[in-house]
Amino acid sequence: MLAFIAEHPGEAGKRELARAFGIKGAAKVALKRLLKELQGEGILETRRKRLIRAGELPEVFVCDVTGRDADGDLLATPDEWDEEEHGPAPTVLIVDDRERRRHGTPTAGVGDRLLVRRTERGADLPEGVGYAVRIIRVLDKKPAAALGIVRLAPGGARIVPVDKKSKELVVGEADLKDAREGDLVALDVVSSSRLGLPRARVREVIGPMASEKAVSEIALHTHNIPHVFPVSVMAEAEAAEAATMKNREDWRDLALVTIDPPDAKDHDDAVHAEPDTSPDNPGGFIVTVAIADVAAYVRPGSALDREALHRGNSVYFPDRVVPMLPERISNNLCSLKEKVDRPAMAVRMIFAADGRKKDHTFHRIMMRSAAKLSYQQAQAAIDGRTDDKTETLLKGVLRPLWAAYAALKRGRDAREPLDLDLPERKILLKSDGTVDRVIVPERLDAHKLIEEFMIQANVAAAETLEKFRTPLLYRIHDAPSPEKLEALKDFLATIDMKIGAKGGIKPANFNAILARVAETPRAGLVNEVVLRSQAQAEYNPVNIGHFGLHLKRYAHFTSPIRRYADLIVHRALIRALRLGNDGLPEALDEKLEGIGAEISAAERRAMAAERETIDRLIARWLMDRIGAEFRGRIAGVTKSGLFVRLNETGADGFIPASTIGDDYYVFDEVSHALVGSRTGETYRLGDAVEVRLVEAQPFAGALRFEMLSEGAFEKPANQRRDLGFGRGGATGRGGGRGRGPTRPKGGGGSAGKRGTPSRAGSGAKRGRG
Repeated sequence: MLAFIAEHPGEAGKRELARAFGIKGAAKVALKRLLKELQGEGILETRRKRLIRAGELPEVFVCDVTGRDADGDLLATPDEWDEEEHGPAPTVLIVDDRERRRHGTPTAGVGDRLLVRRTERGADLPEGVGYAVRIIRVLDKKPAAALGIVRLAPGGARIVPVDKKSKELVVGEADLKDAREGDLVALDVVSSSRLGLPRARVREVIGPMASEKAVSEIALHTHNIPHVFPVSVMAEAEAAEAATMKNREDWRDLALVTIDPPDAKDHDDAVHAEPDTSPDNPGGFIVTVAIADVAAYVRPGSALDREALHRGNSVYFPDRVVPMLPERISNNLCSLKEKVDRPAMAVRMIFAADGRKKDHTFHRIMMRSAAKLSYQQAQAAIDGRTDDKTETLLKGVLRPLWAAYAALKRGRDAREPLDLDLPERKILLKSDGTVDRVIVPERLDAHKLIEEFMIQANVAAAETLEKFRTPLLYRIHDAPSPEKLEALKDFLATIDMKIGAKGGIKPANFNAILARVAETPRAGLVNEVVLRSQAQAEYNPVNIGHFGLHLKRYAHFTSPIRRYADLIVHRALIRALRLGNDGLPEALDEKLEGIGAEISAAERRAMAAERETIDRLIARWLMDRIGAEFRGRIAGVTKSGLFVRLNETGADGFIPASTIGDDYYVFDEVSHALVGSRTGETYRLGDAVEVRLVEAQPFAGALRFEMLSEGAFEKPANQRRDLGFGRGGATGRGGGRGRGPTRPKGGGGSAGKRGTPSRAGSGAKRGRG
């Protein structure tokens, strides 16, 4: 009977056993007794009225995808498993199902929750794998554990939630797990009711939240970002040996230099340029971009490789970096350190005087960086302010780089990529981890030079792989959807502007609009609305081009230390050009779609975590400035109120519509505005305003302001179209108080926060477009 049950998992019940063994009449009583004894001894279990061997998985069950094996296949563990009774959960292999892909079924990835059906079990499965299954359906992911800060109270604690939309929670003393005052904890909600606060128990004590450095812990746990390397990964990293000259060209005499932020710890790209002496290319240049050869150390299917794919990319916080690879690899063996031999993948590109690329070749080399420079240091030298290091590099290295960039810039200008002007803020910390100040770094020609060199190297990688018909992950960026484009046209009509799009929309159409508003009060508003109209870039083996860069083919090649997509492209080049035995395995060709979806999701996760951490740090920094007045601009308009971005820090805060004034404000979606239905007083996206800080919630990263500025007064209500219906909607009414021109507005309501959409830039260097 046990053998029969094992051969029919999830299918055998008492009726099936009786039929299979010919048990009839009174003998069924003995069968029932025997089965009860076997269950009592822990040999059998009943699940949904079906019998299975104890410790066996049923035919259909739910599992969580945890990683990939050496061949790139997904591995999972059952969602429900009693480790105390049956030991460690078995590993499940997800069998590739091409039929699902052909029918457009969503691709599964690491972190997904799946409903699966068992297919086989036996010695033919890889070592350590107990079951093979096929996907029935991709399920919604489990909600992450609630996070909160402990505030001890008699008999237990109250938990202040990190999520500003959540209620406070109560935890009994027995469920605290030794958590102390001020600790950040992960919680399971036990019960909730309409009366009283929800009850919870502590699942994990993450640690004390006494310093600003601990704020990034919230983002790590909220977004489930892996940040502790497994022992096997660290062991591989420590055992790695420096690459040798075998199968490499010796380029150590070429004066390649790294140009990075001053605080960069890993250097994955170096550049060199010189005039092309060929008579067929007057005024042309030879540009070399060398990229750290991560593929030499991170082999397909290794523990390092599986962990890198699981992480997808490095995550950058103001106080720390959560690297994709251990420091032994990222900051040491792969980093292109000054005056140290390092393996690299290099592309040698020949450009005409007008910036057109004439030819390129890839090489696997050994290089030696001639100098480590910062953007500011290199720019200062070009501007006539050399130091001891750049003085010797100016004539032979830096000036040729800038001359080559001038040619490439002519090509870029002719291509007309999308040219948004959206400055990014950067938080500078003191030595104790507290916020010193928030700045908007100046964008130098040194930044633009490196970005353009990286873009061209990325294009060259995509072109080469297409030529050799080798699968790769493209960096794709779709054109704006018809719905978003129509919404943009409606908005532009409200400021008497049009976007010409004869023959199809192109980045140049947007650039013409942006150029018209440059250096005007509307510049910030229009840049913001154009950004919101753009699609999000992603990784995919199917190429549709990169709209923002106005390129037909584009792949990420230049940052394999911090992006898994670039490592895939490196391996594809090694395979296509036969540069070693560590290229892209053919077994991964059919899995690139799933890998692309996985690392695109990891990228979005990292961006959200980075943005939220900055918001929390700034909110904490502003806690002692409650009541202070600030200048800013309206950065978001919703039915419920206004989001204002401060000029000084770039911090975003919320003003509830119900606190703005004594009018009834209506949301005009087309104009991105709140409009007073009686007075016509209007607050529009991009308007300059003055506000007062009313509340700061540091762990939620939320600020609440009150409005000090008057809105613009447009047409009286009886001369405007009815904004209360159709696209718009009623938002709220003020307190009914009278006010003069300088009376403050605001006071009540809850704090809020707006997410910022991602750019559509190149992602060539530090950006992620």
